[in-house]
Amino acid sequence: MMYTPQGDRKMIRRLMTAASRLAKSMAITLLIATAPVTANAEPSETAPVSAGQTGSEHKNLAEVGAKLSDPTSDVWALFTQFGITWSDGDVNTGDAKIGGNMIFQPILPVPLYGEGEDQWKILVRPAIPVLFGNSVPRKVFNRFDNQTGIGDISLPLPVTMPAGNWLLGLGPTFLIPSSSSDAFGRQQWGIGPTGIFGYKTKDWIAGIFPQYYFGIGSRGDQGSKADASYMQLLYFGFYNLPDAWQIGFNPNITYDNKATRGNKWNVPIGLVIAKTTQVAGKPVKFQFGLEYSVVSQDDFGTRFQLKLNIIPVIGALIKKPIFGGG
Repeated sequence: MMYTPQGDRKMIRRLMTAASRLAKSMAITLLIATAPVTANAEPSETAPVSAGQTGSEHKNLAEVGAKLSDPTSDVWALFTQFGITWSDGDVNTGDAKIGGNMIFQPILPVPLYGEGEDQWKILVRPAIPVLFGNSVPRKVFNRFDNQTGIGDISLPLPVTMPAGNWLLGLGPTFLIPSSSSDAFGRQQWGIGPTGIFGYKTKDWIAGIFPQYYFGIGSRGDQGSKADASYMQLLYFGFYNLPDAWQIGFNPNITYDNKATRGNKWNVPIGLVIAKTTQVAGKPVKFQFGLEYSVVSQDDFGTRFQLKLNIIPVIGALIKKPIFGGG
């Protein structure tokens, strides 16, 4: 493909626009996470964290970080992911399209029965995606629309059960057709199964968190479209390092059963570096990662992604088991 300075300038402008919007969203998230600001001195990385800050007792920030890597833990938090993606495929002529995204996901483990390690919980984890300046292919070859909006909201509700070092959870997951654009959602309500399966020790944790959706209705004039049938599978692993650092991975595999051949799978691999610290006296976990899709959609799909997770811990709103203490 012939080099053109105009193409480079356009790509730089798209990257700067996406980065600017993400920076504003990150600033708002940090303001929310750290308010009100306390006058306490900055504690050490192994200083005790009070129950009032986290909603449960934790020995130190390293323990908080380890629990935030465990989707079955009792820690309440506000998971926020900011990403910049590079997408490519057969529908364009080689210039990767740059877009931004934000995923806001409150993590709300509600105790159902029992105490401590023997507690059953229902994990309320609604995920709200916001997309900034994403390129949407037109039917005309190498033509794209630049769109910003929200995607469909997913609501997995797995129930976790005590299983020693094993991670075990099962339940339903729901899809809410909240997208502001046809390109950002399914235009259809959905329901399906979800689960959490894995293993943990004091040094590491690994597991999978799959969600599968079946379409159960249509929205607007999209009734002629095939019912949705697709999967999201988060696979994760983290190793605990000294001073509340962690290294690991947490990519999300997607599969669309209704897509055409060559466009069903996107399989990323990646690396994440994480640090749990205190911001204005509150535990906050920061994760920076990069991912590359070893399998991606032939027509147009994500090839590469940079992502930053900001995960402030919040106090638990429901502390006592709904069905008693066992």
